[in-house]
Amino acid sequence: MKSLIKYKGIHPGIVIERELEKRSLRKRPFALSIGESAQTINNITKGKRNITVGLALKIEKELELEEGSIVILQSYYDIKLEKDKMKETPNLSILRKSLFWDTDINKIDWIRQQIPVIQRIFERGNDEEKNETIRFYGKRKVDSALKSRSTKPMRLQINQRKNVL
Repeated sequence: MKSLIKYKGIHPGIVIERELEKRSLRKRPFALSIGESAQTINNITKGKRNITVGLALKIEKELELEEGSIVILQSYYDIKLEKDKMKETPNLSILRKSLFWDTDINKIDWIRQQIPVIQRIFERGNDEEKNETIRFYGKRKVDSALKSRSTKPMRLQINQRKNVL
């Protein structure tokens, strides 16, 4: 069970897929051996379908995995999905989607990408969008992000040579 903890937050179908590959088992014959359809196993291994307790028990028995390990992975995956839903975001009804034309605004990691987000809003946003950014991040973080420009303006540098005789 401890070895499966490293897969915490990953869909259990991916782990099952790896197990099948390691054992050189094909999905269709495996599905038939546990009394399931090949489509069900395929959807699980692609991460498109969750695993029920009953199905997990069948898979664990057939692959000789520790009982409950797949159910635990499914629970960790469900927890990760719920946490992702609960992440706080700025009020997206205030921010224009056109500010983030190059990405899906619903997939932005507002904490990890805070510096470029703040910089973009303050470069191209209106006053209402700037105020929402300050409300969400706080004045200190906004000021800090605006001071940390990753690219500095170009300056002409004059090299002075000393004539050595």
